[in-house]
Amino acid sequence: MKSMNKFSYCYKYPRPAVTVDIIIIKNPCNNPEILLIQRLNPPFKDGWAIPGGFVDMDETLERAAERELKEETGLSGIILSQFKSYSAVDRDPRGRTISIVFMGIAPMESKIMAGDDAKNANWFKLNNLPELAFDHNQIISEAMQNL
Repeated sequence: MKSMNKFSYCYKYPRPAVTVDIIIIKNPCNNPEILLIQRLNPPFKDGWAIPGGFVDMDETLERAAERELKEETGLSGIILSQFKSYSAVDRDPRGRTISIVFMGIAPMESKIMAGDDAKNANWFKLNNLPELAFDHNQIISEAMQNL
């Protein structure tokens, strides 16, 4: 009998993709700033977004958030807490995607560097954000109400 990879399944029903998004705030009590990346690839190529990406089959949500943050911004070692999930059917033009959002506070001296599929990474004042990709305006707004 042929052996099956533990992740090889055959379902007749479509399934959503799972992503993580990571909100990193610097200086949360006095003129807070949020870390955004400029997207290198479509959709929303050259647009700004919170860091994030797809969860790999062999990793937890927490590990995916840590990996995506490091790959796209160079940041690591930040304590991340799960904030909320977002599941609007049309939130991603690539297809049905559910995102779990994590939040963390970065030290003031944090150095960032764009990498992986991020063209650029930069800190933005919360009261002066660029136009954002996906549903990231909603996510940031809800996160800041909860901060």
